[in-house]
Amino acid sequence: MFTTRQDSKWLSIFESNRRPRRSTSRKVHSHGAVIAMAIASLSIAGPMPGWAQSDAPISKDIRLVGSHPLQARSAYQVHPHRYPDGRYMLFVGHHSDQMTNSQTGEIEENGTSIVDVTDPETPVYLKHVPGVAGAQMAAACNGAELPNGNPNKVYLLRSNGNLEHQVWDVSDPVNPVLLSTPQTGLESTHRNWWQCDTGIAYIISDLRQFGWSTNRGLQVFDLSDPAKPSLIRNFALPGMEPGGQGDYYQPNGIHEATVSQDGSKVYLAYGTGAKGVIQILDNESLLKGDPSLEDPYAETFSNLLYPQLGRLDMPEHWGAHTVFSLGRIPVHYDRKFQIGATREILVVASESRANECLEAHHAVSILDYTDGVHPYPISTYRVRDESIDFCERGGRFGTHNVGSSYHEPLYPGFIVVAYFNAGVRVVDVRDPFHPKEIAFYIPAITENTAARCVMVDGKERCKTAIQTNIVEVDDRGLIYLSDRANTGVHIVELTGAAEALVEGR
Repeated sequence: MFTTRQDSKWLSIFESNRRPRRSTSRKVHSHGAVIAMAIASLSIAGPMPGWAQSDAPISKDIRLVGSHPLQARSAYQVHPHRYPDGRYMLFVGHHSDQMTNSQTGEIEENGTSIVDVTDPETPVYLKHVPGVAGAQMAAACNGAELPNGNPNKVYLLRSNGNLEHQVWDVSDPVNPVLLSTPQTGLESTHRNWWQCDTGIAYIISDLRQFGWSTNRGLQVFDLSDPAKPSLIRNFALPGMEPGGQGDYYQPNGIHEATVSQDGSKVYLAYGTGAKGVIQILDNESLLKGDPSLEDPYAETFSNLLYPQLGRLDMPEHWGAHTVFSLGRIPVHYDRKFQIGATREILVVASESRANECLEAHHAVSILDYTDGVHPYPISTYRVRDESIDFCERGGRFGTHNVGSSYHEPLYPGFIVVAYFNAGVRVVDVRDPFHPKEIAFYIPAITENTAARCVMVDGKERCKTAIQTNIVEVDDRGLIYLSDRANTGVHIVELTGAAEALVEGR
């Protein structure tokens, strides 16, 4: 029913992981910020009909710092990474397509872009590493962080299309070198999470070739020495194992795994946009298996339950694209009560998948997991700015991901949310029962922005709108936005009341 048209087309070294206070007088090399403030005031003041095509940025308490078109490639994962020498590189994974590499003039399959964002106002495109029908996912570790890594190296873990997962030596980001292939021969891959201090990688792979019933299951690898990957185990919901008889509630497979800040728990998100399941695992039990069994990793229904701490089944119209832990948050009002002075909080994003709102309105669910057993929804967040008819603007309108990094000053009380044609939204969740949006930024479309189409009465209707796909935060407090519709990457930062709120808490 839905189709997509794709159109062809270093400053200072930081001495600590905390972002230095910014000077409010720093210039931005763009007139977009000025336009954004003007448009923001309009969007708050009253209706803005006819905004099906977003030809100017719209913002509230966020300004554009820098941007890059990424050779007009459709962008997925954005992974900012600080090198040992203080430089910042941005690794961007791309969807399947063929585009011209402006550096070489060659037509290449989309893969991974490497961009130097040490000076975020002037991103420098260093390299495109082609993939096989895209290379959507990227995660990086410095060798000095890994238990058995080369301290002089920097490593990139990426998916290579739906075929395999690869580890690259990106110590010289201009000349990446393929180092190892943890898994190949697949028909489906997805999001990866690499825990640098342990070297454990949690990657999503097609498990059907191993006899499982899911195209997206979890493979746990020891990548403490990136040149010598070692599989620890395969994992998915009970009933998906070889010979399994199914489960009472089977989603479409795992979208991604995230790990708690202390490394004790693993959170699995199943069913990106429908029939979602959230599963919380004890990481030690996952990694070591059941010691009472002859085979601690036996692929049986009961053994797949062994590491499970909690599970939540979502309604059929919502899925789990991202599950991320905010840890224990002090809830000011609840200090008066016997239970609940602090609450363990999870946030879950369901993926919007249909253009022009021809689906349920996908949202961020906020879950209380204080008892360590029962994840329970206590509130939701979704955009309700009625001054803009987002459904009419075109493309998807709804959530995609929640930024999954543990960097101050945003973490843990504030989250960043990718909301497709509504851009990035920053939400105050310090009172998780009453989440409050404090800032947003919707980039402008460009000549590269590809149209999004729907079929209406047998005819195709196409509109051009920004499609903010993934958002992430670095340790300087900068927020990165990738665009699914070929517009590139935008780097933004909080200003005004939002900045004061976050830094003054």
